[in-house]
Order: sequence, then C-alpha cells, then structure tokens
Amino acid sequence: MPHTVYIALGTNLGDRVQNLQNAVKLLKPDVRLLDCSPIYETPPWGYLDQPAFLNQVVRAETDLDPEELLARLKGVEARMGRQKTMLNGPRIIDLDILFYDDLVFKSGNLSIPHPRMAGRAFVLVPLADLAPDLRHPASGQRIEEMLAGIDTTGIRRWSDAAEDCEVA
Repeated sequence: MPHTVYIALGTNLGDRVQNLQNAVKLLKPDVRLLDCSPIYETPPWGYLDQPAFLNQVVRAETDLDPEELLARLKGVEARMGRQKTMLNGPRIIDLDILFYDDLVFKSGNLSIPHPRMAGRAFVLVPLADLAPDLRHPASGQRIEEMLAGIDTTGIRRWSDAAEDCEVA
C-alpha cells in the first residue's frame, strides 16, 4: 500500500525555477506526485547574506520506507550538484521529508515529522496551500493553525499555480 508523503523543496542558486522542476522530475518513478503547491519566493533563513529562495511543497505517494525515501532525496540532491557548505547556506536544491503518512519516527539521521517545520514560514506557507487541515501527528495542530502563529513577512507567491508539476 503506498504511503502519502509531503516533501519540501528549496533552492536559491542558478535557475531556481528549473531547479525545482528538475528535482520534481528526478524524484520519479519512486515518488509519484499527487499535487504541488504554488512556488513562493522567500527571504533567506538562518544565514541571511545570500540570495532569496524559491520554495515549494509536493504531496506524493511512495512505496519506499522512510530511510529509503531519505536516501532517494539525498541522491537527487547529489545528482543535481548539491554540495555541503555552511548550515542554512546557499544551495542548488534542498529536499526534506515533512510528513510520511501520520508516522512519528526518529533514527540517527531522520526525524518525521520534520522537527523544525513549525517555525519555518517558507515550509508552512506552501504546505498550507496543499493541506491546511492536515494535522501534525505529534502536536495535533492543523497546518493552518501552525502557520497562523508565525511571521510570514517577505514571503510572496512566485507562481499562481504549479504549472510545471506533472502529477501521476
């Protein structure tokens, strides 16, 4: 039985729109897209002396287990040329598992739901477009409730629709 996952995508180097499109394409066939949020331009977070990001969230299904999905995402990042630099620094692509069904999971290199999403408007704004009523399996909060409690200053919709998101 396939698992429903939400994956956050972010990029601030090179052709940002193309980076998001390429990442979405490279997730296939192991990750089958169901829906994509609009793309948002967001100010840098953490390390501020860098270009603005484009962020998006996708809802997908997969037969991969959580660790296999993480390995798949890291493989896409590597294939696209992502190199580890500083924490929260510039990157060609960043892919994070936000939710995996209603699983609460922690291993040495993976925590689901994503442990820092509640404070990150660049994740919650596009996620709320896809699933405003989705409940965080640990806190019980709905996504739109989480979003209502954080500052969204500087976030602007880059595209009105996910035109280049080819769903399964």
